[in-house]
Amino acid sequence: GGYGLMRFSILLPSLFMFVAITGILATAILCMRQTDFKSLIAMFSVSHMNLIIVAALIQSQSSYTGAMALMIIHGLTSSALFCLANTTYERTNSRTMILLRGTMVILPLAATWWLAISLFNMALPPLVNFFAELRIMTPLLKWSTAAFIVVSLNLIFTTAYT
Repeated sequence: GGYGLMRFSILLPSLFMFVAITGILATAILCMRQTDFKSLIAMFSVSHMNLIIVAALIQSQSSYTGAMALMIIHGLTSSALFCLANTTYERTNSRTMILLRGTMVILPLAATWWLAISLFNMALPPLVNFFAELRIMTPLLKWSTAAFIVVSLNLIFTTAYT
């Protein structure tokens, strides 16, 4: 889907850019209100996909490179997060984050994996996700300062709910 969008992004109007940027901000705000961790992962995936749409619509070499890298790393991290969510659900029979506060004591190895995959998903500087988002944000700043500020708010919100 993301690759097809990159190939046909010339045909899409600027309205889709507005919808994608609005979607990034809306899903980030919804993520901060989630109590179900599987829904949180799904919303975060939607936010990442909107960022890939923005990158494809900018139509620069840097944004295409960032979009491809983000699609690959997102596929790996989202799969791992959904796998961890399912494993945690099978052990505890709950997906509510409030009820799962003490799970680190019960499942220490799973907690370690949660931390590692969450850090990969959060786009920390030495990781691929960081450089992919940087490759997207640089041409976005050249394209529109307002769009850059809105998408930058998403990065702040991502840190808050991760």
